[in-house]
Amino acid sequence: MRFAVLGSGSGGNSTIVECDGKYLLVDAGLSAKQLNLRLDVLGVDPQALTGILLTHEHGDHVRGLDVFLRKCQVPIVASIMTGRVVQENLKQQAQWIAFESGQKFSWEGFDLTTFPLPHDAVEPVGYVIAKGDRSVGVATDLGHVDAQIINALRGVEGLVLEANYEWQMLEADTKRPFSTKQRISSQHGHLSNEQAADLIAELLPEGLKRVVLGHLSSDCNCPLKAVEVVREKIAGGELEICAAGQNEVTAWQSIVPEVDPAFYGELFG
Repeated sequence: MRFAVLGSGSGGNSTIVECDGKYLLVDAGLSAKQLNLRLDVLGVDPQALTGILLTHEHGDHVRGLDVFLRKCQVPIVASIMTGRVVQENLKQQAQWIAFESGQKFSWEGFDLTTFPLPHDAVEPVGYVIAKGDRSVGVATDLGHVDAQIINALRGVEGLVLEANYEWQMLEADTKRPFSTKQRISSQHGHLSNEQAADLIAELLPEGLKRVVLGHLSSDCNCPLKAVEVVREKIAGGELEICAAGQNEVTAWQSIVPEVDPAFYGELFG
């Protein structure tokens, strides 16, 4: 299993997960042109997509969906309420697979765990995408972390997690009115670097190996700071970590199943 972020930020979000030749796109917030270009960078034919999973209906997560579907008829997986809202604004017909928030189900060879996220959308969800003993979690656009989120993400080996802002930078920002700052830092807004770091520290002993930080604010955060805060929190724990940007694709992040040491004994006598 491997995953990559096509782009992440207020201008558009999209993540791809691949396992055994099947590809799932999580969100389509970039333009259709950019989705195609960035899939090409990763060597993925858009026609090879197995499905598109939606986290919620905000434009930076669904903006490119309508145009993308004109040439690429891919099934759409979404919570019931998110699907209803998105379909109201779509011109293109598509196959929709609806689920209840919090539901676990198998689809196209993947085991999908969904969990509600605290965000100002109609029915936002996160995902754990698993196949066999490999798993990747996606949790962006959430204002705080609760026990249900932690429990859903326990045991994931890969994670795309929001780290939207750094407290001091948000407070010092002169572009945003106080009301917007309140919304960002509210219980249904976005995660700070510190909140993301706390969640990662919680999940690290459970098998977490690779993290891509996403949805970084261009004004109130920076990749180096976000990664630094996480590194300080985990205090030397073994973790591959990077921050996704708005304008470029991350490298593929591979998850390789651990091999039982006994296997080597059998192999080499």
